[in-house]
Amino acid sequence: MNTDTLTDQQQAKIDEQYMRKALAEAEAALREGEIPIGAVVVAGGRIIARGHNLTETLRDVTAHAEMQAITSAANELGGKYLSDCTLYVTVEPCVMCAGAIGWAQIRRIVYGAPDEKRGYRRYAPQALHPKATVVAGVLAAECRQIMQDFFRERRQ
Repeated sequence: MNTDTLTDQQQAKIDEQYMRKALAEAEAALREGEIPIGAVVVAGGRIIARGHNLTETLRDVTAHAEMQAITSAANELGGKYLSDCTLYVTVEPCVMCAGAIGWAQIRRIVYGAPDEKRGYRRYAPQALHPKATVVAGVLAAECRQIMQDFFRERRQ
């Protein structure tokens, strides 16, 4: 068996594991009446920060899951740069969050569902750090479903 494939398979398994943690954060947001987006920041093989949307709770349009997780991770590490971290988020970051991810110099971003209407890829594809790598579509169906269920319920 090709070791590169094995490494890719191992990384995919790790990515799914941490995306499930981000989904747990999205579920926490849902329970709080927030748009169900969750995020975790991983460094050195462990979760150092978690976050979920708090825009309604805090009455703050900037209180996105990624922003909460980035702030918490910076506090945990004692510095503003998160270059040795991976951000896992259930939905493609918006332009604001992509800018913050870029300024924090996060080198690896893993997200679940794309956001065709508000995602950074549409409006600011260069916002991330130049050395950043992006993995899209991890547990995309589950990440999409929680969002669809939330908005379907709201429309009723």
